Amino acid sequence: MRLKPLLLATLLGASSGAQAADLLETFRTAQANDPVFAAARATLQAGQEKLPQGRSLLMPNISLNANSTFNDSTIQYRQPIGLPGAGNQRYNSHGYGVNLTQPLFRQQNWLAYSEAELQVAQTEAQFRIAEQDLILRVAQAYFDVLIAQDSVQLAEAQKTAISEQLEQAKRNFEVGSATITDTHEAQARYDLTNAQEIAAQNNLEIKKRTLQQLINAMPKELRHLGKEFKLEAPQPADMEKWVADAQLNSLQLAIAQAGAEIAEKEVARNRGGHYPTLDLVANYSSNQSNGGSFGVGSDNTSKSVGVQLNMPLFQGGATQSKWREAEANRERTIQELENTRRNVALQTRQAYLGVVSGIAQVKALQQALTSSESVLEASKLGQEVGVRTNLDVLNAQQQLYATRRDLYQAEYNYLISQLSLKAAVGSLGEEDLGRVNQALY
Repeated sequence: MRLKPLLLATLLGASSGAQAADLLETFRTAQANDPVFAAARATLQAGQEKLPQGRSLLMPNISLNANSTFNDSTIQYRQPIGLPGAGNQRYNSHGYGVNLTQPLFRQQNWLAYSEAELQVAQTEAQFRIAEQDLILRVAQAYFDVLIAQDSVQLAEAQKTAISEQLEQAKRNFEVGSATITDTHEAQARYDLTNAQEIAAQNNLEIKKRTLQQLINAMPKELRHLGKEFKLEAPQPADMEKWVADAQLNSLQLAIAQAGAEIAEKEVARNRGGHYPTLDLVANYSSNQSNGGSFGVGSDNTSKSVGVQLNMPLFQGGATQSKWREAEANRERTIQELENTRRNVALQTRQAYLGVVSGIAQVKALQQALTSSESVLEASKLGQEVGVRTNLDVLNAQQQLYATRRDLYQAEYNYLISQLSLKAAVGSLGEEDLGRVNQALY
């Protein structure tokens, strides 16, 4: 049973009729308010624009130009040859033109477009990681508040129990059935527990502020673990199968793999700096002038369609340098991919062992709690018949509350490990958080 003193309502800042928030509700609030997740969403939207930008390199490029010019010219012939137009001419000219360029063969553009597809895939995987990270951050912050609340409750309950021992020690000293040492021991434990309660209250305030940063509101009462809490082993119960699944579905690996493919395409793209380009080029222009060198205006219209070939011959060694740079970057991404693969395997094994060892630890602490309760009862009974001292009872009380606190922490760590295991294989979602939420009341 978890202790529930009336002081808890004051510590949580919740009214008696307020409904406690659960983990799923807290997560959805964080989705709408966490600035880190909002930044990840904006990054996704920005990253998705890489695809139309890459596609644009394959599409026609159309431009419009227009001009209007005032001309002031003076012509003076050196010999009288009878040509018109001598003297000062002032006139206005204007025109416009439309140019179209359609790439027919640009190997670098095709590779840039395929790189854009991989960049979008990277961005989407990064957003999925941000979603999973938000789930883990909310769960961790939520359970941190719960364990902080439990610590306050335990400190308060322990303080009350020690206070009773202190009063009993004082009474026994007054009637001569105990020494002053019992009173001093109880008083020292009472003062120590009082200090621990103050520290626990301070820690609770810090944990609540941490959760506030995610949901942009001061958390009120939160639901605790209830009777629906169950210890469930990972399925399948084979660590290497989880590792194999992570190698196939890990989001970190997907990002690293896409990075290696982009680097490979960059090598080909920079190698293509030596390749010719072929474009379809079309122009239309219209120019009007109300004057000219011979004193008469003119209207000119021109149209052209053709194919334009460009062959790079020498660019100062830049193409070769970029090619070597791309090859070095390719080797870097290959090594980063291998490092990511190893890290994913390690993280998956750690998460799997965290769940398995968490189950064993919770069971061990449950048994230790039962034993500690028995020791406390035996110590109290022994004190009444004179075979145990007041110090024995105080030690038994301290052991009981420490064991209970360790048990609560182990239960929360077990739940976090479950979520971390799903995140390691890239499958953590809101439904997994919902299953954890079912254990709360």
